[in-house]
Amino acid sequence: AATETEMKEKKARVDDALNATRAAMAEGVVVGGGVALLRARDALNPLMEKSSGDHSIGVQAVYDALSAPLRQISENAGEEPSVVVAKVIENDSDNFGYNARNKQYVDLLDEGVIDPVKVTRNALQSAGSIAGLVLTTETLVADEPKPDSPAGGPDMGGMGGMGGMGGMDF
Repeated sequence: AATETEMKEKKARVDDALNATRAAMAEGVVVGGGVALLRARDALNPLMEKSSGDHSIGVQAVYDALSAPLRQISENAGEEPSVVVAKVIENDSDNFGYNARNKQYVDLLDEGVIDPVKVTRNALQSAGSIAGLVLTTETLVADEPKPDSPAGGPDMGGMGGMGGMGGMDF
């Protein structure tokens, strides 16, 4: 690396890769790109049929949230999230998905787009835990979005602009 910053970034990437490899070896891998989570929605169908009221709303919220990673990936790649999700769902292969790197629909497992099961499971458990906490406390503290400020202010009234700068014309 040419600079200390580059060296730190490369070290962080190596550490991330090492941790991902350890997690994959511990519990295995699933197809990445948000597809495994999208396919996991099918497991909720029996619950959706049986539930009603608040329980039904909760199951629907989880169902909808499971498509969020693929939606975000496709949006970040400049694609329409609803179209990408629909195309992935239409295909019967569990490994079929959208590769944002080359903007193609492919077998993600063949392309090496994978996620460690441990990481995916921990993400789901953490999300569920936070959702449960929000529901039981009936409170959520969040940062208020700051409005975009204009790039520059208006000219100062009565000053008349810079003009020729009083004899400073060259």
